[in-house]
Amino acid sequence: MQLTNYYWYFDNVLPKFFCNQLIKYGNSLREKQALTAGVKYEDIENNEALNDLKKIRDSNIAWISGSWLYDELLRYVNIANYNSGWNYHWDWAEDCQFTKYKLNQYYHWHRDGWDKPYGEDKGNLKGKSRKLSMIVQLSDPKDYKGGEVEFNFGDNGPDEKSTQVIADEIKPQGSIAVFPSFVWHRVKPVTSGTRYSLVLWCCGRPFQ
Repeated sequence: MQLTNYYWYFDNVLPKFFCNQLIKYGNSLREKQALTAGVKYEDIENNEALNDLKKIRDSNIAWISGSWLYDELLRYVNIANYNSGWNYHWDWAEDCQFTKYKLNQYYHWHRDGWDKPYGEDKGNLKGKSRKLSMIVQLSDPKDYKGGEVEFNFGDNGPDEKSTQVIADEIKPQGSIAVFPSFVWHRVKPVTSGTRYSLVLWCCGRPFQ
């Protein structure tokens, strides 16, 4: 799908206090190893399976939800959806994923959208697909190195270097990127410190 805008960003729009409180709250929750599509926790009970997972994704996560958080974030999804010209129809937001990238952790090239809509076991998400993704930069950039968010807009796969773009616009604390969930992206390895982010997916009926 050809797009005029592959992502829309908001520079430093969330207050420092809000971001720091989210980090504090996220760190108080029980964290888990982040998974990839189709992988369950029982699948990674042996070291070989866990090592295979970490070749693609190595980070720690916890889940956060609440109207106070959606009230703050979803307005930016709506603004980006309109200003970018996407105008995708969506009607449900998933729980927010608080993500911690420690030393050498990363997430290789991936897309957030699935090849099929959510199934019977997903409650309010049944029959819906991810359409819009949001990344919220919670960390102050002076607290870590590496961990850049990078997009790929090409048609020849995510490793095509000529179409890779690092989203430096969202490195300031409190910045946001919104993008279609089918766009390739990755988080490069953190080389020092810890990077904290919040990820949100907005879902609706599959594209027609």
